[in-house]
Amino acid sequence: MSSVPAYFWGKQRKLNQNQSKSSLRTTIYHLEKQMTWFDIHWFSKSFPFHHRATFTPGLGPPKIPDGEKVDFDDIHRKRMEKDLTELQSLIEAHFENRKREEEELINLTSRIEKRRSERAEQLRIRAEKEKERQNKQAAEKARKEEEEAKKKADDDAKKKKVLSNLHITGYMQMSERRGGARKQTEREKKRKILSDRRKELNVDSLNEEKLRDKAKELWQWMYQLEEERFELQYKHRRQKYEVTVLRNRVSDHQKSSKGPRSKRGLRK
Repeated sequence: MSSVPAYFWGKQRKLNQNQSKSSLRTTIYHLEKQMTWFDIHWFSKSFPFHHRATFTPGLGPPKIPDGEKVDFDDIHRKRMEKDLTELQSLIEAHFENRKREEEELINLTSRIEKRRSERAEQLRIRAEKEKERQNKQAAEKARKEEEEAKKKADDDAKKKKVLSNLHITGYMQMSERRGGARKQTEREKKRKILSDRRKELNVDSLNEEKLRDKAKELWQWMYQLEEERFELQYKHRRQKYEVTVLRNRVSDHQKSSKGPRSKRGLRK
């Protein structure tokens, strides 16, 4: 390197031509303390020997074997090659880090997309289940309403049938009494009523759910029959009581209407 360091030229320009030799040596000593080995080598070529004969620099040059010539260009070239190698290593490390970061980013993006698709699939399945549940609830509600309507219609039909049977029975009894027809015995009446009320059970082709519904229907019918039986028994007891009361009243009325007989033909 042929150029003189800036700080050296600055110091050199400040030297006065009339400056004494001792002050010059002191200045050169302080400058040599701050110089590198390369600057010292240049300094040794630039100044005469008598200016530096009595001074030892702070940083001494490396020992060079006698007979060998130092090639500073080769040193500089090797240093540049070393710097270039280090720079290439840094560049390769940078690109490796960048490649690794890009791979991590790609993996992260793929995981995010996978998670997003899984979330969408979960939402779709949840919506389908909710829709199926609502449809099932609506079907169950419609089935219950249909069963209630059918049950109500059956109850109304049964009540109408019972009333019609009662009316027919009363009309037939009245006709028999008026026309002198043969009266039915109590056993025949009972058989007729049972034959009218008896229901046929076709349970061979029914599944479990329909069998349960059939059992509930029969239970409701039995419950209704028990109510009717209780009402008829109460009515029968009431009528029997009223008949007994009326008979007692008639008997009392007959006794009171007779009175004492007068004795005719008796002389005084």
